Amino acid sequence: MTSGSATQNVPQWISTEAGLAEVIRAVLQQPAYAIDTEFLRERTYYPKLALVQVAWPEATVLIDPLAVDIAPMRELLESDVLAVLHAADQDLEVLEYACGVAPKRMFDTQIAAGFLGFSSPSLLTLAERILGVRLSKGDRLTDWTQRPLTEAQLAYAAADVIHLLDLYEHLHGELVSSGRADWASEESEILRNRKRGVPHGDRAWWKLKDGRVLRGKDRLFAQQLCKWREERARVEDKPVRFVLPDLAVVSIAQAKPKHAAELHKIRGMDGRYLKGGAAEEIIEAIEVAGSLSAAALVQPEPEEFDRRLRPALTLVSAWIAQLGHDAHIDPALLGTRSDLVQFLRGESEGRLSTGWRHAMVGSAIQALVAGDAALAFESSGTLRLESRSRLALQAPVVTPSASWVLESADHQADDAAAMLTDDAAAMLTDGDRS
Repeated sequence: MTSGSATQNVPQWISTEAGLAEVIRAVLQQPAYAIDTEFLRERTYYPKLALVQVAWPEATVLIDPLAVDIAPMRELLESDVLAVLHAADQDLEVLEYACGVAPKRMFDTQIAAGFLGFSSPSLLTLAERILGVRLSKGDRLTDWTQRPLTEAQLAYAAADVIHLLDLYEHLHGELVSSGRADWASEESEILRNRKRGVPHGDRAWWKLKDGRVLRGKDRLFAQQLCKWREERARVEDKPVRFVLPDLAVVSIAQAKPKHAAELHKIRGMDGRYLKGGAAEEIIEAIEVAGSLSAAALVQPEPEEFDRRLRPALTLVSAWIAQLGHDAHIDPALLGTRSDLVQFLRGESEGRLSTGWRHAMVGSAIQALVAGDAALAFESSGTLRLESRSRLALQAPVVTPSASWVLESADHQADDAAAMLTDDAAAMLTDGDRS
């Protein structure tokens, strides 16, 4: 792959089945390709795909999904050719809906950069700081479904993929040099397999704004109303707020009207939400909810855990932030608050319980909560993890020798330190890339 070769190509507009088939054949011969999407979802339930951008060293193409069915791209997505994306979560959702699958192999440049000292960087940031290329910010409010698109819009869309392969080469090389390539690959795989979209069925009410004001059986009514609303929104392909706004759901759950005529008096409700049989269906949902027992309520899993460990949550969060800074890793990759809560609750399926995170963070936290280690302030104002014998189980210090400063006379704490050292020492590199 020749660095920068894609930038030499004028973007091609693809709007026919034959043109798409030719693109797929060409990309299947490549080791990697860049891909991005443009879509709208303001007035639909499902994302409305408006443009697919694909680049490889010989060409950059803009595929028009309003003119050609992109379902045949499934062959490419399911192949072993590496898909390179930036901040891929929403693109994966769009591709899954349009083609039925996400890429079989993928590399997310935002994730990769997080392992090299960047904190959730934008594509603009990476292109400028790594490649020395300034990208236009463009018009964030562009209606990508309009045709024809302007020259400026076409250039903006193409820029989202033209530089991705060059970024991939640079980032992958740095990850290999620092021993973190497997970490980034593992994280991209987690993102690729993540379940997307809002909760359906009895869980749809979990996303209800102001749902926390509901008490007792009112929540059961909200659950049934949101279940009905979600299904109707899917069938009509419109946002749930177009079917019934959150305020109306909460008001109905509290008032529990018995007749359709009473719905007009509900706060947040007006006639547009009651058309097409919706009023009768709302009343039916209320009747169903009234017949259910309290046990039918499906509640989100509480975040509660042992109250005695709450101070540990605060301290460990601060330590992880410092650890990320010192090790040149985005702290959000090391562990989020929800990751810490899950780990402190003893859940074995959490991200801190396995893999590189456990070796780097989880084992040290276990020593801390077991009383075999403690967090202390140094005179410099930084935190360090110490064994009970007060010898340093220190946070990683990035130096040219790339080693952990770890000592302990306490055997249990030393075991945690050994895991941390063996798995992570060789994976630290000098030079702050943030």
